[in-house]
Amino acid sequence: MDVKGYIGKILKVNLTDHTIKEFSLDKNIAKKYLGGKGYAIRLLYEYLNEFEKHGIDVKNIHPFSEYNVLIFATGPATGIIGFPSSGRYHVIALKSPLTKSIASANSGGKFGPFMKFAGYDIIIFEGKSPEPVYLEIIEGSVELKSAKHIWGKSTFETTRILSQKVGKNCSVACIGPAGENTVHFACVINEEHRAAGRTGIGAVMGAKKLKAIVVKGNTKPEIAKPDEFKQISKNVLIKIKKNPFTGKELPKYGTPFLVNVLHKAGAIPSRNWQKCYYNENELNKISGETLVEKYIKTRSACWGCPIACAKRTEVKNDMFYVSNTEGPEYQSIWAFGITTEVIDLDVIIKAHNLCNELGLDVISMGSTIACAMELYEKGHISKEELQDLKLSFGNAGAIIEAIWRTAYKIGFGKYLALGSKRLAEIFGAPELSINVKGLEIPGFDPRAIKGLGLNYATANRGGCNVTGYTLFSEILGFPKKVDALTYEGKAMLVKNFQDFTCVVNSTVSCLFTTLAIGVEDYAKMLSCITGFEFNANELMKIGERIYNLERLIINKYGFDEKHDILPKRLLNEILPKGPAKGHVVELEKMKEEYYKLRGWVNGRPTKEKLKELDIP
Repeated sequence: MDVKGYIGKILKVNLTDHTIKEFSLDKNIAKKYLGGKGYAIRLLYEYLNEFEKHGIDVKNIHPFSEYNVLIFATGPATGIIGFPSSGRYHVIALKSPLTKSIASANSGGKFGPFMKFAGYDIIIFEGKSPEPVYLEIIEGSVELKSAKHIWGKSTFETTRILSQKVGKNCSVACIGPAGENTVHFACVINEEHRAAGRTGIGAVMGAKKLKAIVVKGNTKPEIAKPDEFKQISKNVLIKIKKNPFTGKELPKYGTPFLVNVLHKAGAIPSRNWQKCYYNENELNKISGETLVEKYIKTRSACWGCPIACAKRTEVKNDMFYVSNTEGPEYQSIWAFGITTEVIDLDVIIKAHNLCNELGLDVISMGSTIACAMELYEKGHISKEELQDLKLSFGNAGAIIEAIWRTAYKIGFGKYLALGSKRLAEIFGAPELSINVKGLEIPGFDPRAIKGLGLNYATANRGGCNVTGYTLFSEILGFPKKVDALTYEGKAMLVKNFQDFTCVVNSTVSCLFTTLAIGVEDYAKMLSCITGFEFNANELMKIGERIYNLERLIINKYGFDEKHDILPKRLLNEILPKGPAKGHVVELEKMKEEYYKLRGWVNGRPTKEKLKELDIP
C-alpha cells in the first residue's frame, strides 16, 4: 500500500488450527475508516456478512465460541513521533460476554506503537486454541507458542517472564487469572498498569486460550509530508502545553484532579448511586491533591505523550502495602472509594493495583461490589450466600477480598464475576444494577450532567463516558462551556462528541488531547501523515460513518431504541443534595432530537442515512 502512516500489513491468526496468514491493508477502507476502531469495525461487519451468508445466527453467537473474532488495531497516528499521545491501540471483538454487544476497549502505554514497529497495523484472531498459547512477533517473524508455563500467572508475572525472554524494547499485552477464568469484565493489560479495560475483552482472550501477545521490531511508518507535519506538530504541542488541563492539571494530578471538580458540580454518585457524595472534608482524603502530597513517587507517560498524566505511587501501610504501582485514576477512586463509601486511598490504591495484577476492569469491579452491597443492605442477599464476605458499605477489607474471589470465581465471587446486571437479576432486584446495555456506568452522575446522560443511553457499547465525553464541555468548559443542567443543544453536543471520538479512536490517539486541540488540528496532522488530504468536515463524516456502522452491527444483535435507556434510578430518583439537588435525567426530550440528527428511526439508521454515509 502506497499510503504513508501505515505499515500496510494485516495479520490473521487462526487459533483453532494455528495457521497464520498475512495480507495487505486496503487503501480505500483506510481512507473511509482511518484505522484503529474504524477499520476494525469494518472488518467485523465483513465477518458478520459472511456468517449470515452461511446461515449462522449472528444474534446468538456466543462470546466464548470459536465464531467470536478478536482484533487488535493501530491507526495512522500510532507510533508517529510528533503526533501527541499516539501511544494507543484499540481492541475489539464481535461479542462482549458482559453486554452481548460489540466488545470494545482502548489502551495506552507502548504496545500500540511496538505492535506497529513489529510489522503490522492490525492483528485478527479467529477460532479457539485447544491449549494455552501466546503470539510472538519479533521483527516480522510470527509464531504461536505454548503458554502452559505462564497460564495461571498474574499479568505482572506474565509480562516479566515474556519480556525477559524476548529482551529489551518489546511490549507485552496479556490477560491474568480473571481472563483465564472468563470473568465477564476481565481486561487486557500491557506494561503492567495499562488496561484495555471495558466490555470483557480479557474474557474473550481467555476463552480462546490466548494468554498474551509479545511484539518487538524496528519497522517505522513513513510520513507523506514530514516538513509540514513537523511545523503543525510543533504548533499543536504549544496548544497542549498552554491548555490548563493538558498543560497543568493532568500532568500534576492525573485524572484524580476531577474529584474536587466534580464535587463542586454535585456529580459524584455514591452508595451505588443512591445519593451524590457531598462531604468536602471526607473527599479531600482521596482527592488528587492528597494523592500528590502523600502517595506519588514520580510521573510517567505513555509512548509519545506530552501530557504524562500517569503517576507512580506506593502505599506504606502494612495492611494494604504496595511498593511500586501506577494509579489510581479517578474512576478507581470512585469505584473502590466513593460508591462503596470506603474513603481511604490506601485501600483504593491496593484495589486498583490488584485489578491490574489479576486483569479486571476497575469500573465494573467496583460497581458490581457496590451493587452487591446494596443488595445485601436491602435483604436480597443473605449472610449465608455471601460465605463470610462482609459486603457492607464502608468495609475496606471486603473490597480486597471481593476482588480476589471474583478473579478466581471463589464462593460468592462466581456471582460477582458475572457483572452487576446479572448479579442483580439473579438476586431479584435488577433495578439495583446501574448499567446501560449491560455495561456499568462510570462515576459521573448524569442527573448533574445532562448531555452525558444522553451519551450513556445512546453509546453503542453501553454505559460509557468516553464514547462521547461531553463532560469536557459541560464541566471543564472545553472546547466551550455549556450549562451542565440544561437540555438545550445537548443532542447535537452528544452527536458531535461521539463522532469526533470515533475519529480519535481510529487515529489512534488519546482522548485527552481533545481538551486542547480540535478536529481541524487532527485533519491537518492526518493529511500530512497519510497524504489523503482530509478537512475537518470529512473527518467528522468518517466519525459519523464509523458510529453508524457500529450501530448497524448492534442492531443485528437486537439492540434498538428500547435499549437506549438509562437505569430507573437516574430517571426517577432525584439527587437529595448538592448543586444538582432535585434533578433527574429527562431523557426522552433529548433522545427524540438526537435520533432526528442521527437519521435514525427507533434507534436504527435508515437506508437513506446508510447510503449517505456510503455504508454497504
